Amino acid sequence: MQTIIQTRGFKLTQALQEYTHKRLAYAISFASEHVQRITVRLSDINGPRGGEDKRCKLVLKMQGMPSMVIEDTESNLYSAIDRAVERASRSLARILKRRHMYQISSSIIS
Repeated sequence: MQTIIQTRGFKLTQALQEYTHKRLAYAISFASEHVQRITVRLSDINGPRGGEDKRCKLVLKMQGMPSMVIEDTESNLYSAIDRAVERASRSLARILKRRHMYQISSSIIS
């Protein structure tokens, strides 16, 4: 599973990069054989004006399935990463469960 982190409006720090990699590795590890690439786009929408403007956008490219896009905006970038990764993990688990159930029902019918 390849992970690409891009930033807009600020420089990517080593700490932020490591944090993002660890959160993704922990949350998506159960489906690593299904996910080819994760692109993480971190941005500061309002710049120095502040407010709820830190965005984390995840694009998961998966094998044999459409790409999944998850986005979250918070006042803290680490919180935005946490929420986006948690949502991606839940969505991915749900998609894989449905796919597995479909494969089981298809094999029973055949």
